[in-house]
Amino acid sequence: MKRANLGLITAMCLTTVLLMGGCASSKEFKELQAQVNSVSDTANAAKASADAALKEAQAASAAAARAEQAALDAKAASDATNAKIDSMFKASMQKG
Repeated sequence: MKRANLGLITAMCLTTVLLMGGCASSKEFKELQAQVNSVSDTANAAKASADAALKEAQAASAAAARAEQAALDAKAASDATNAKIDSMFKASMQKG
């Protein structure tokens, strides 16, 4: 999607230059092309950064899900242990 927008921007810039016809010199065209290339490079770098950030966010989300599951497992084990201790305590109280 961003590449399509970049292509559209490039096409609009080049169309503007062509509409100006003889008014634009070769030097001006080269300057405009350099600006378009710079914008393209900046957009590509931004996309790469966004892709990397998305990948890191997905990894963090997966790690959080694993941590949540580990916490739930630990709570279940703790609840089971507490139930066993309570049962043993009650049994010992009845014997005494």
